[in-house]
Amino acid sequence: MAKTLLAVLAHPDDESFGLGGTLALYASKGYDVYYVCATRGEAGTVDAEHLVGFKDTAEMRTAELMRAAKELGLKKVFFLGYRDSGMPGMDANQHPDAQINAPIEEVAGKVVKYIRDLKPEVVLTFDPIGGYKHPDHIHIHKATVLAFANADNDSFYPEAGDAFKPQALYFQVFPKGLLKAAVRLMPLFGKDPTKFGRNGDINMKELADVTFPIHVRLDVRSAVGAKRKASECHASQGGMQMRRGIMGFITRVFGEKEDYMQAYPPVGASFKRKVDLFDVS
Repeated sequence: MAKTLLAVLAHPDDESFGLGGTLALYASKGYDVYYVCATRGEAGTVDAEHLVGFKDTAEMRTAELMRAAKELGLKKVFFLGYRDSGMPGMDANQHPDAQINAPIEEVAGKVVKYIRDLKPEVVLTFDPIGGYKHPDHIHIHKATVLAFANADNDSFYPEAGDAFKPQALYFQVFPKGLLKAAVRLMPLFGKDPTKFGRNGDINMKELADVTFPIHVRLDVRSAVGAKRKASECHASQGGMQMRRGIMGFITRVFGEKEDYMQAYPPVGASFKRKVDLFDVS
């Protein structure tokens, strides 16, 4: 029976731009890899050309995700049904269906259903600051942590299925060295590290000051092709531009690696860095 990996993230493209190498790597090894996506990316900035043939941004970005899922080898994609909240200060923050306006326990109740139904050995989500402090990323991180902690608690959303405890929970983290290198090198390319991203709303300097331990470092070189093709599917959000320019250069210099902090089981003082998410210790 194949082992199962479940990624719980916020938007279409999170599965490709961030940990796409990981998902593709394990899918290529015959593991069952699933993605639970909290929203359909409604608040993403989209050029009109990408909306041709679609009724709205949500439909278009969902189509991008489903194409990317095929490239990554995902077995299935599930949606929690919330609306993209956007970055802080956006009007989307106030929408009644915005993910950040849903109680954490409610979202956790939806996540725990997938944990109990799919019975993954390993669950992945964002780090505590959501990678780059996106409100939806932080929100789904908290909900996933709560769901994981209570997946084997019969009294927590009993209607969501029989209790089940996965073996491990990991947070994807960005290595501090890579971020610091980006902050130093971006000005040489005429880029302001405090205004990174398509909308200039990501402060790389601020992120470089936040450190999380790296417990697992995956070599995803064999999955780079799949990750690249999946990223290309998200043309409305930059697609291959995510692999070009300064960040693409830095990634190539540092090597194709994807890093994780082990949240469960607890890590002891004698812990040695691992190279496999399913090496649970």
